[in-house]
Amino acid sequence: MKQSTAFYFALGRPLSPIYSLAMRLRETLYRRGVLRSYRLAAPVVSVGNLTLGGSGKTPMVQYLARLLQDNGFHPAIISRGYGGRAKGAINVVSDDKSLLLDAEQAGDEPRFLAETLPGVPVLTGIVRRLPAQRAVEMGADVLLLDDGFQHLQIKRDVNLVLFNTDRLAGNSRVFPGGDLREPVAALKRATGFVMTGVHAGNRERADRFADLLRHRFPGIPVVQAGYGVEGPVRLAASGILEPAAADILVQHPLFAFCGIAHPESFRQTLIAQGAVLAGFHPLDDHQRYSSAVIERLANRARQSGAQNLITTEKDLVKLAPHVEALSLPVFGLRMRVEAEEPLARNILSAVRSWSGHD
Repeated sequence: MKQSTAFYFALGRPLSPIYSLAMRLRETLYRRGVLRSYRLAAPVVSVGNLTLGGSGKTPMVQYLARLLQDNGFHPAIISRGYGGRAKGAINVVSDDKSLLLDAEQAGDEPRFLAETLPGVPVLTGIVRRLPAQRAVEMGADVLLLDDGFQHLQIKRDVNLVLFNTDRLAGNSRVFPGGDLREPVAALKRATGFVMTGVHAGNRERADRFADLLRHRFPGIPVVQAGYGVEGPVRLAASGILEPAAADILVQHPLFAFCGIAHPESFRQTLIAQGAVLAGFHPLDDHQRYSSAVIERLANRARQSGAQNLITTEKDLVKLAPHVEALSLPVFGLRMRVEAEEPLARNILSAVRSWSGHD
């Protein structure tokens, strides 16, 4: 997989300066007001990244939504709805009471957030200003902009950029010759950097990169965040996720699979929890679970001798229509973000001091 990516990046390298120039021009047009940015009637917290691929945006949005709820706010999440079939200008995945769109319609990440954040409206739309305005009309007093760093049409009060500690800035070249969505200079728009996926084995690497960011972008705070295991979950008959017995991870052999950007991290997490893996099958990021995929997973699980299936919580949400076809009990692993304290303090301070004016 890595060799294939390197090959395509090598082919695309001659086009990188052109794409980089286009992104710089776009940023300049927004900064000078030629292209309009909109101030919304609630503070906006954007969670994004500079690189292609996963950096932990979805769990960070989940963490921030719970933080805001716990402190008396009524947040709503605004997403583009990548991979979802709903194409309306405004798609309400959930309101503060009900789940309204499934993963096929909403996209797997918006549905996952709606499923795991009761009371937090989740809305999608390509022109994100429109679902954001609807969310305010629904009563939201803070807007969480998922994957928002490059979405310059909405002004934001907090502009977080996440870096996956195991990947950092990739090969440091701009797409299509590398991993970067924009030139590194775009990071000056950020109000904070978050190193994600930090653990004992990569903490020194995280510290070195954090020092580099502080040197290159002085005044922009850098914090670190890791992941803790909350425990296994399962799909209840109602289709809602509920906690499962904690010993399910170690009681019987498991066949593990996932469709995330960095599947190896999921396998390592299971091993660290003492899980006995009869087999492991990585899938494509944002994998759609067709009948063929389900049949292949079921066959491999049976051949491995596993007694249960285990996947990520996000994948489990997408599997709801297919649970019976898997023929073995299927569980998800619920994770939680564990961030350094200054992150929560800075977010709450920015939201509480919001004035609504530039």
